[in-house]
Amino acid sequence: MTRWVLGVEYDGSCFSGFQRQSAPSLPTVQGDLEAALGRIADHPVRLICAGRTDAGVHATGQVVHFDSSATRAPMDWVRGGNTLTHSGICIHWAVARDEGFHARFSAVWRRYLYVMTDHRPRQALLRDRVAEVTGPLDAQRMGQAAQALLGEHDFSSFRAAGCQARHARRMVQHIDVRRVGSLLAVEIQANAFLQHMVRNIVGSLLEVGRGERACSWIGEVLAERDRTRAGVAAPPEGLYLVEVGYPLEQALPAPIVTWPASWAGFC
Repeated sequence: MTRWVLGVEYDGSCFSGFQRQSAPSLPTVQGDLEAALGRIADHPVRLICAGRTDAGVHATGQVVHFDSSATRAPMDWVRGGNTLTHSGICIHWAVARDEGFHARFSAVWRRYLYVMTDHRPRQALLRDRVAEVTGPLDAQRMGQAAQALLGEHDFSSFRAAGCQARHARRMVQHIDVRRVGSLLAVEIQANAFLQHMVRNIVGSLLEVGRGERACSWIGEVLAERDRTRAGVAAPPEGLYLVEVGYPLEQALPAPIVTWPASWAGFC
């Protein structure tokens, strides 16, 4: 039995989230990949991912693993998978790892990018790729306010009501807000994330960016540990899982740089 690890990109607007749903009629990234990889393996395949994304949320650096008894080369999974999956999914690489590797539990950090525009009128070519938000937004104020989230905190104020995590303590290692023309991006890296955590943080930062709240408000909301104190969740279409980090001894191929994962690099 070999444990295979894949680097996956997908367009979240094509699916009802990553996780397989009880209703088979709902298209999911997991369901589509499992069906395709199962055909290549000639046996059922069960995927584990680094981070489950919601409906409408994209990924350029998702990591998944599965076990297979089939004798296949890495490129068999890549080429065959890309032939058999939905066109909204792309497998970038495949590597074999020992059974000690786990896509979710071995990960030491995840990085998300939230891309939005406050431009009016709306831009047709950005539909379903970038969140349209009300502005104008002050990226400098948003970035200043966001620094209150750095470090290990209880993020109860920014978790979904239905979040099933055992506790809300997370370590935010990096957060930044940048603007290029009509586009703004919030980049955030943490050891792990709660359900809707990034979207709830961005929704609150939007209130600061529009001047409706003081920069200090984000820290006050964090301290309250009360979801009703934070802003409304930002739309899902602006959110991208761009990279997952693992210990050096379990290092994986670097993500293929695609838009918008490369966007933060030229800000």
